[in-house]
Amino acid sequence: MTSGFLKRLYVFFALEVGTRTVRILGVTAHPTAAWATQLARNLMADLGGRAAGFRYLLRDRDSRYPQAFDAVFTADGIEILKTTPQAPRMNAYAERFIRTARAECTDRLLICNDQHLRHVLAEYAERYDSSRPHRALDLRAPADGVDVIAFPAQRIQRHDILGGLIHEYRNAA
Repeated sequence: MTSGFLKRLYVFFALEVGTRTVRILGVTAHPTAAWATQLARNLMADLGGRAAGFRYLLRDRDSRYPQAFDAVFTADGIEILKTTPQAPRMNAYAERFIRTARAECTDRLLICNDQHLRHVLAEYAERYDSSRPHRALDLRAPADGVDVIAFPAQRIQRHDILGGLIHEYRNAA
């Protein structure tokens, strides 16, 4: 991701494949191994007891993921799977989220700095998890229950997100 001042910014996120729930964990211009390891610890602390439900962590082979990073997950019984070189489909869920976030959000904005990008992505992730329909979930949002009707039936109201960049539609009643 490049900011408005032509500075490359790196986003660290986690995506639960089964529920399509995304977590934006950090944004920085200078990622380090210590930064990635701390974000992994933060993620595991946020998950708490839910971490026991995860079996695998799929990650790339970047040198920013040292043994200490992997140890955070293996301590809770999560097996680390590394993507094979030149196999873009192996991490297709993460690549699809990146493509969607860029197309729907960041490609339409001039990002000023890492705090601005963190704020924009946090708001986008909230929409992605709570109200954006996903094909794999039968056009439901990850946060929807099974009793939610996928399409509104009567009057519809429009709600703007990110200053009108994204429009959401909900029942008026």
